[in-house]
Amino acid sequence: MKLLSGLATTLFALAIWQAIVSATGLPKFILPGPALVAETWWQNRWIIAEHTWVTAVEVIIGLACGTVLGVVTALQLANSPAARVLVQPMLVFTQALPVFALAPLLTLWLGYGLWSKVAMAVLIIYFPITSSFFDGLMRTPPGYLDLARTMQASSRAVLWHIRIPAALPSLASGMRLAAVYAPIGAVIGEWVGSSQGLGYLMLLANGRAKTDLMFAAMLTLGVFSILLHMVVRRATAGIAGEMR
Repeated sequence: MKLLSGLATTLFALAIWQAIVSATGLPKFILPGPALVAETWWQNRWIIAEHTWVTAVEVIIGLACGTVLGVVTALQLANSPAARVLVQPMLVFTQALPVFALAPLLTLWLGYGLWSKVAMAVLIIYFPITSSFFDGLMRTPPGYLDLARTMQASSRAVLWHIRIPAALPSLASGMRLAAVYAPIGAVIGEWVGSSQGLGYLMLLANGRAKTDLMFAAMLTLGVFSILLHMVVRRATAGIAGEMR
């Protein structure tokens, strides 16, 4: 049923797109139709696949690194009042800075290769994962904690056997958000400085007025983001279910 609903939504969106193209009569270099974009995608499928692979590697590494860093930070915040005083304002401060302002600096520091894009992805997803997991750790049901105190459980045992399992649904929610945001970070990094990736391909196509190729790259990025979100949602649902 979900597959049919998604297919119907896609067909409806394509119909609206084609209707706008037909009604406005805009030139192809301004707004190409879906048929032209599909034809361009097929003609350039190997080039698009090559750039997609580069972006996918950046996103997956960034998602993994950002998740690990966010989990470690959330655990420190939950277990240390001093860390909450010192680190939480810094987390909020990093989110107040425009991402586009940081991208050139990361490119300058880390170069035009893989790691500046990974750093951008980490920077974007770090806060959602840290915040979600930290909230979950701090909202452990009081009854669980009272039972642990009655059984004289150690702080480490309470953390590993009660607080972390109870917080896994919150972590899963943060990871699902991160799966959507991570591609944005990688592509922004590619826009600022790169010779590979879907972001670079978009800029190249835009500079040459190949709007159909730019649309093909954007749609490929969108499909990749949807698939990544589905994979993360399936994986986190399984982990959370096991820990319950």
